[in-house]
Amino acid sequence: MIKTNVIIVGGGPAGASCAWQLRRRGPDCLILDKAVFPRPKLCAGWITPEVVADLEMDIATYPHRFLTFEVTRAHLFGIGLTMRSPQHSIRRVEFDHWLLQRSGAEVITHQVKHIERIPRGYRIDDRFECDALVGAGGTACPVYRSLFREINPRARWLQVAALEQELPYAWQDPDCHLWFFEKGLPGYSWYVPKQNGYLNLGVGGMAQRLQDTGGSIHRHWEHFVATLRRRRLIDMDLALEPQGYSYYLRNGVRRIRHENAFLVGDAAGLATRDLAEGIGPAIRSGILAADAIADGGEYSLDSVSRYSLGAGLPRRALAYGLSRQRVASPAVETPDPG
Repeated sequence: MIKTNVIIVGGGPAGASCAWQLRRRGPDCLILDKAVFPRPKLCAGWITPEVVADLEMDIATYPHRFLTFEVTRAHLFGIGLTMRSPQHSIRRVEFDHWLLQRSGAEVITHQVKHIERIPRGYRIDDRFECDALVGAGGTACPVYRSLFREINPRARWLQVAALEQELPYAWQDPDCHLWFFEKGLPGYSWYVPKQNGYLNLGVGGMAQRLQDTGGSIHRHWEHFVATLRRRRLIDMDLALEPQGYSYYLRNGVRRIRHENAFLVGDAAGLATRDLAEGIGPAIRSGILAADAIADGGEYSLDSVSRYSLGAGLPRRALAYGLSRQRVASPAVETPDPG
């Protein structure tokens, strides 16, 4: 039996950031992840200046692809808008591995199947024991399924369905482009260049509204690719094979802590309400959970932003367009004192 103070299930940005902060604060920790890193990860790979600050990153010494956009080109109902706020792109296969290595935590490749409460903590698959448990395994996190599914149910109307592909490509336009609500898409499409010849393309929309209107994320992908070709952002004969995934936008996260178990990142459903961006909330929540464990204090999402954009009309319009609620439900974000 392997015993430690904290076990973190999931080695992505939320889990790695939690481990990094725990090791700085003192508690021993262990990361369990079913994948071997570096591993591919579907994600636009867009990070904000707040992510850079939270991670105390020195961009000059980051050893992998890192591209800064001084402007982002938004396309809304045929109108071109310029958002002047520096943003960055990374490749998740590189970024996640770097975060994990930087944390200094021990990582064991293991797919978690069974979690049980024991008198002084938690036991996992009759092989691991810990005092505190952190669920950082994304939307399908086993910690969420085992301990939080009933007390923190997810709202179907907040689920995002996405198709995406990242590929080596000698892009010519260095700007990030976003197309909102094209052809009735309840979401947006993105063109995100990466440094040194990589490109990420994707389409994301609210799954329930697509279903209710008879829409298809695959048809929206086809329209998006046609738009890219028409604008000569990609070659006419470029072969594309996107893959799908889903996650949840943030609304009323009822329980993020239960006894000494914590949810962080996509396991808690923390993607922003305007741009559906998840890396920033994942990293901030991982650090906050580590602080709560180290201090024995409160774990709160108060400092984890619900939005990627600053206050104003664009943010309100995008938040409404992406995640307007058809049926009212209570929304309370409070920690469970156990």
